[in-house]
Amino acid sequence: MKINKTAKNNLITYLMVTGAFLLVEILSLTGNLTYHFGGLLVPICVYVIAAVSLNLVVGISGELSLGHAGFMCIGAYAGAFFSKLTDGALPDIWRFILALIVGALVAGIFGMLISIPVLRLKGDYLAIVTLAFGEIIKNVLNVIYIGKDSRGFHFSLKGTMALGLEEDGMVIVNGPQGISRIPGGSSLVAGFILILITLFIVLNIINSRTGRAIMAIRDNRIAAESVGINVSKYKMLAFSISAALAGVAGSLYAHNIAIFSATKFDYNMSILILVFVVLGGIGNIRGSVIAAVILYALPEMLRGLSDYRMLIYAVLLIAIMLFNQAPAAINFRTKIKAKLSMKKNERGSE
Repeated sequence: MKINKTAKNNLITYLMVTGAFLLVEILSLTGNLTYHFGGLLVPICVYVIAAVSLNLVVGISGELSLGHAGFMCIGAYAGAFFSKLTDGALPDIWRFILALIVGALVAGIFGMLISIPVLRLKGDYLAIVTLAFGEIIKNVLNVIYIGKDSRGFHFSLKGTMALGLEEDGMVIVNGPQGISRIPGGSSLVAGFILILITLFIVLNIINSRTGRAIMAIRDNRIAAESVGINVSKYKMLAFSISAALAGVAGSLYAHNIAIFSATKFDYNMSILILVFVVLGGIGNIRGSVIAAVILYALPEMLRGLSDYRMLIYAVLLIAIMLFNQAPAAINFRTKIKAKLSMKKNERGSE
């Protein structure tokens, strides 16, 4: 049975992720995986999901968003909040799965609401507004206090004492200290499954009629409108799905640590995810996966170089960018591919 080019590329992506997962599992079982690198595995999964989801907006939709960390923050808080409330009431596996779904739904709803006014803007203006959204979300959640007792939920912006909780009451969101004692659930297996689900969703959208409509809008909005494509609908759809997947990444992140606060989801995190997308190739989903894994793990791999670690990291970032985007490098890769293709054809003719 022949497989078309698109299905073949998608299959290669799935096999690449599966192969990396199996390799890490083998290293872990044989005791060849260091403790520090083992602690990076779930965060790597988080950033892979975030990078792939952001590429749906930046690469496929053609919009520059700098507020991706804001959606991750919403998903993290929503998922952790749900887990705190249902801890002990549900089996751990179901609590974790439902927390991921809650994080995705809440982040997706916020993404849809934000997209209504935001997507009327373009270019730098869109980037500035999404950046402002991420900072607003971070700062609002940083000052909220939420508690629960027999009388229900209590909210305050002043502090835990202002909540007026009963003695057996529970503080769920503790302002700048965030949410603590979050029930676990995150693991490499969970991260691997979520990466596959994210890839399945994004790749199927790209290769569907919806994806072609989104790319048509990216390439020429006026032409797309002239053939009856609803520009607002498809741009909102891409933005909402991207936000929902970012919420999944945030919820996975929250369940991997005992305590987290909104300050972790700052402007630097949005820029870091955007760097993964750009260096992996805008619109290249497989490249986003590879870039997120390598660039997040690279500082840990260079830890032995001490003071020169970040210098080498910066030099490698520049080298990767030049290799991906410089015209000379692109021409060189094109020539190599042409020669390899020619040799393959010659062997086939023999």
